[in-house]
Amino acid sequence: MNETPHILIVDDHRDIRDAIRRYLEKNGMRASVACDAVELDAKLATGHYDLIVLDVMMPGEDGLSVCRRLSADTKPPILMLTALGEDTDRIVGLELGADDYLAKPFNPRELLARIKAILRRSVRTDPHAGGLSGRRVAFAHWQLDTDREVLTAADGCETGLTTAEFRLLAVLLARPRLILSRDQLLDLTSGRAAQAFDRAIDNQISRLRRKIEIDPARPAIITTVRGGGYCLATDVTDLA
Repeated sequence: MNETPHILIVDDHRDIRDAIRRYLEKNGMRASVACDAVELDAKLATGHYDLIVLDVMMPGEDGLSVCRRLSADTKPPILMLTALGEDTDRIVGLELGADDYLAKPFNPRELLARIKAILRRSVRTDPHAGGLSGRRVAFAHWQLDTDREVLTAADGCETGLTTAEFRLLAVLLARPRLILSRDQLLDLTSGRAAQAFDRAIDNQISRLRRKIEIDPARPAIITTVRGGGYCLATDVTDLA
């Protein structure tokens, strides 16, 4: 993994999640935090994460329920934390799709080692397509084949996409009608934070519009939201 891994820490105890965040950042990783399942879902909707550190015992939706739900939706690998330390709890978590398990209290060095081990063995079928991998989707007057990274117009004409264009389009198609800031799009497409005066996303949007918009000067598919960012202003239909 060439890019700095981005870890999402989900725990209802602020001191624990902040301690984990500081330790991971000290050891060269990016880290974000969430206090419960609701905040977790919000983070996943607008950010890219390589792994989730997930506490089992949380108010509202617990970690086991979250793990079951995320594992069925091709989300990032999950390392579960629990204060219980019981075999039954550990086995259930692994059966639900967790990639590893660590009981509290734990040595932060062991947590780091386990995270690195999961990241090493984590293999994604298609790192560019994300949750759209292996699917064909329709939007506006286009169809996208995510395996071939090719757009097909209503008249059958095909349009190829660069890797950067395809990655950006896949991110937008996975979040139709959701406003995404430039920072969020950069994070989702390349796993890095924006620098001052960074125009990478604007340039990619401009190139993509020239390929998919009827009139790139008056975009109707990818719209600009003043003060917000960009939005895929059309519905997306799953074809396969």
